Amino acid sequence: MKNYLKLLNFELNRFINLYLVLIGLTIVSQITGTIVRSKKFVSLANTAIHKDSIPLDQFFEYNQPMSLMNLVSSGWFLIPIALAAAALLFYSFFIWYRDWFGKNTFIYRLLMLPTARINLFFSKLSAIFLMVLGLVATQLILLPIENTLIKWLVPSELRIDLSIRDSIAFSEFLELILPSSFSQFLINYGLGVLFLTVAFTIILFERSFHFKGIFLGGLFGIAAVIFFFSPYLIEAFLHHDYLYPIEHFTLSVVLGTILIGISIWISHYLLNKKVTV
Repeated sequence: MKNYLKLLNFELNRFINLYLVLIGLTIVSQITGTIVRSKKFVSLANTAIHKDSIPLDQFFEYNQPMSLMNLVSSGWFLIPIALAAAALLFYSFFIWYRDWFGKNTFIYRLLMLPTARINLFFSKLSAIFLMVLGLVATQLILLPIENTLIKWLVPSELRIDLSIRDSIAFSEFLELILPSSFSQFLINYGLGVLFLTVAFTIILFERSFHFKGIFLGGLFGIAAVIFFFSPYLIEAFLHHDYLYPIEHFTLSVVLGTILIGISIWISHYLLNKKVTV
């Protein structure tokens, strides 16, 4: 456990600078967007009501009252989240390949550490997962701040005060990263862990066998997809729904857990038997 924690700390420190930039970009963009959109809406309303003498009710026929819902659907809000997600997705692959390339191939030093090699796998997986949770926590902190800013900047007659949960429900993207229930959280992020373990195994196939490994890794990825979605594929092939939704859910959890276990076992084998120093 001690060696695993050291490796985890090492992996987090290697990405910390770019990670802080992603968090800073998210904070600056969303706070700036909240202020800009709120002031723009107030200016638009003042021009329409006081200069053009348009009644408030008529103004709302063409413009929705200001709320946090207006913000979560804007580029100010979504673009930094998308950039952070793309960066972490790229890093999920880069976290392995950077150790192999360069003047001094760092993977050799890592593999010769006096610890189980599978700890390399778990430390990289945990690092990415913790960084994702950190971004989610940042977003959870930002939403109440942005909601308060809207209340400060927009008069009560020009806004609707929605709850944070109602605002999240308006955005499918936010609903994905901030699920409304703990069970949905486990499902969404469990699928994320499943994707990472399969992706890591594919990378280790390629690192173990090189060009042949690309083919083997591709086969494993295809087999993993077919295995996980097999209940749906069978029903689609037979043109009949045999399972109830709860049965589909239970079976997906079981298959996903098995697939994670298989991926970890294969990765453990590859790290110990095929990836050499």
